[in-house]
Amino acid sequence: MSFFESEDWADDSRRQSKPRRFVGFGFLLVFTAGLLAAAFLPTPYVIEGPGPTFNVLGETEGKPVIAVSGAKTFETDGNLDVLTVSLFGSREQTPSWIEIALAWMDPAKIVVPLDQAFPTGQTDEEVRAESTAMMEESQQDAIAAALVNLGYEVPSHVYVSEVSAGAAASGKIKAADFIIAVNNVEITTVDGLREQVAKFDGAQPLVIEYTRNGVPSSAEVTPVKDAKGTLRLGLMVGYKFDFPVKIELQLGDVGGPSGGMMFALGILDKLTPGFLNGGEYVAGTGTITPAGEVGPIGGIRQKLFGASEKGAQYFLAPSQNCDEVAGHIPDGLQVFSISKLSDAVTVLEQISMGANLSSLPSCSTK
Repeated sequence: MSFFESEDWADDSRRQSKPRRFVGFGFLLVFTAGLLAAAFLPTPYVIEGPGPTFNVLGETEGKPVIAVSGAKTFETDGNLDVLTVSLFGSREQTPSWIEIALAWMDPAKIVVPLDQAFPTGQTDEEVRAESTAMMEESQQDAIAAALVNLGYEVPSHVYVSEVSAGAAASGKIKAADFIIAVNNVEITTVDGLREQVAKFDGAQPLVIEYTRNGVPSSAEVTPVKDAKGTLRLGLMVGYKFDFPVKIELQLGDVGGPSGGMMFALGILDKLTPGFLNGGEYVAGTGTITPAGEVGPIGGIRQKLFGASEKGAQYFLAPSQNCDEVAGHIPDGLQVFSISKLSDAVTVLEQISMGANLSSLPSCSTK
């Protein structure tokens, strides 16, 4: 009797297990579909991570990064590394959700909104062109800063590198023009040009005096407000310098202005006896002005990890980036706070002498 009752129970169990297996199989299909969607569906983000590093005291593509003629140069040793950030993704192909999730868990990477990395209205080619122009301007500023630090006179001129199509100055000012004055106010700096544009009251167009191929001329331009309410001429401007020493900088396809400080330090090392860095492995980042002021950059955390992975012992960081550095310093890396070129020189000199570095300004440690 008990035998047949056991058989009946077993039959019921088998009949009930079929729909359970079906439901379980359905959940598996849904889960698999979710994984496939995460792998292939587009995302509104890109990923920033550590990029290649370049020693400005070394060579790239068989050529010295810093080549000097017209002045005595000296041997260098060790590293003064320029750091870069690699961008994974574009408008045409963004990272998958799985890649985004992995990046969120990686302290060396950061997830960035797509529109922040690639502003709307700009193509990838336009973004790259702008980045290249910024690097070229930064290199000129670095040469000027180094030579000024060494006591050279370096005359400068405000130079138009690009005019945006359809902008206020389009058809009136051209690339390669030199800006001389605005409304009879002499223009000697880019900041001075911005100040005069900001004073526009709408009553009369600005009278911009310039030279083109050495010939003076002028044009009336009415600035236009951008989406943020800032008055714009539609000009990308920088400096052209009359350098007393010929210095050429080579760094392949690297773009952006963040290598300025390290280029300036490399030039100083080349033009002064001894090893400015003591032959040690130093990396760093920061924009620079012709007057030697060091400014903040993007991607500081990725650059910290990039420097650490390459073996750097010391890192020179813009003081304005120190709040991003605190709590994100890789083990074994000393990070110093730099506001101007002379601060960086002081740090390197102390490293070279093997001095106690604890009294030097630093970004907060972990």
